[in-house]
Formats: sequence, structure tokens, C-alpha cells
Amino acid sequence: MVKRFILNADDFGMSKAVNRAVSESYQEGFLKSVSLTPNGEAFDEAVNVIIPQCPDLGVGIHLNITSGSSICSDVDLLTDKNSKFHNSYFKLLLQSYNPKNKTFMEQLEREFRRQIEKVMAKTKVSHIDSHSHIHSIPPIFNLVCKLAKEYKIPQVRTHFEKLYFIPEPYRHLNITFFRNFCKKLLMNFFTIFNENTVNLYKLKTNDYLIGTSYASSMDGMAVFYGLKALPYENITVETFIHPSRYEEGTIDNYFDEYMITRNKKLADKILGSGYDITNYVEKTEENPEQ
Repeated sequence: MVKRFILNADDFGMSKAVNRAVSESYQEGFLKSVSLTPNGEAFDEAVNVIIPQCPDLGVGIHLNITSGSSICSDVDLLTDKNSKFHNSYFKLLLQSYNPKNKTFMEQLEREFRRQIEKVMAKTKVSHIDSHSHIHSIPPIFNLVCKLAKEYKIPQVRTHFEKLYFIPEPYRHLNITFFRNFCKKLLMNFFTIFNENTVNLYKLKTNDYLIGTSYASSMDGMAVFYGLKALPYENITVETFIHPSRYEEGTIDNYFDEYMITRNKKLADKILGSGYDITNYVEKTEENPEQ
């Protein structure tokens, strides 16, 4: 019985606050995996300072076409006149299914290639995912898998999350939870098709994901009850978080997610449930054929 738990910090390189959280979470907590944002404002610090300090950290690519600036200069369907991205998940959903919009997909591929190459020029890459989960959209997912295969990136995130609830009713009585729940249902549906695409390209993926239902309010309880909902079998489950660590006295909306990485009781419960706390590098080395 092999059960793998991967705690992954998205948005690495997005800001110095995120970089600081990653460094502390690796050094003092149980964070072993991150996804690096190619167009993040603190990308250079992430690759030149933080990664050398964290030698066993698994690093993936966090493709981003929903915030910040593009790397390519000729992707006007993705950006405004100042090269700033102006895409939402549902706008990209409509664009990617428009059969007349071949140019859109061509520009998307150009930008993705530049982002992938920028990260791979600086560090080894173990997996690939995306900001706002835009690669869960099947046509975009197919493109990402094609590029992952070409660039020899073995793991691509999929998005199936089991239905579960934290036993605190007040956490569900808000528009954010309702919006997250609807998006989870959509991404679960898309995963049916995306898992076939993973197999088609002979790539690897996680079996389950935790983090969509309680996005923006993740904490140790969300992780624990998400794991309790999963079957007791050989699985790889990825939990994505967005840790940040601002200076004292400033507002930090993601401090609870940072604290997940330092929650020793949670780590003990994960280990006690039979999981290995690992990353995608260790997963691949354990069983290259899986």
C-alpha cells in the first residue's frame, strides 16, 4: 500500500511574501513542493535565492495567463495594449471552444512555451499546473499535455476533488464557498476527459486534489477532512495552498495557508493515516512506471 501526500505551494515567485513563506515552510515545516510562476514579480529571487537554499524542493511550472504581464510580445488576444493579461477562467473557457479562434490557441501555445522555457532554463522541473486552474479546460489541458510531453515534464495536475464538508456550518454560508463549489463540479467533470488525455500522452498525474472547495479559506481542518473523504488505497493526493509571509503589522490574507505547512499535529495525522509526505520528484523516483 503506497499512499502519497503532496503539499504544493502555488504562486511561488509571485511576490517576496510568497517566497519568504516557501523558504520558511521548507526549512521549518513539511513543504516539499512548489509551482513557480514564470512571470511573477519575484521570479528572480525565487530561482537565485530561495531554490538554492532548498535543495530537495520539487519545483513545477505554474503557467499564468490570468494576471501580470505576458512574456511574449505578440499575444494580443491574451493581453491588453500594455501586455497585461485580462483573462478570466470563463473567458478562456469560451475562447478555447471557439472553432474559429485558431489564432487564440496559437498565441496561447507561444506564451506557454516561453513560460516553460524560462523556468527550465533556471531549474529542474517535476510537474506542471496553472494559475486559476485554467489548464483544467480540456482544449487547454490537451495543449499543456502536448508541451509537457515535448519538454519531458512527467507530471501534470488534474482536478478531481471528492465531495466533503468541514463540520463548521458557518464556513459554507458565503458566496465564495458557493462559487468554489460550482467551479469544483465543473473541473471534476472536465477531469473525466483530461485523465484520458494524460493517458494518451503517457504522462502521470495525481489521483485526487484538495483545495478547490475551500480556496481562499484553506487551513488544517480543510486538509484533514479532505483526506478523510478519500478511499484507503494506493493513491497520490495533492493539496495546493497559497502561503504568504508578510512583515509584521501588515495584512496577510493567506497566513492560515502558511500555517498549514508548520502544523505538526496535521503532519502526524497525515503520516498516521498511512501517507508518505513527498513531492513529485520523489514520487517519480520511487516508481518510474507509475
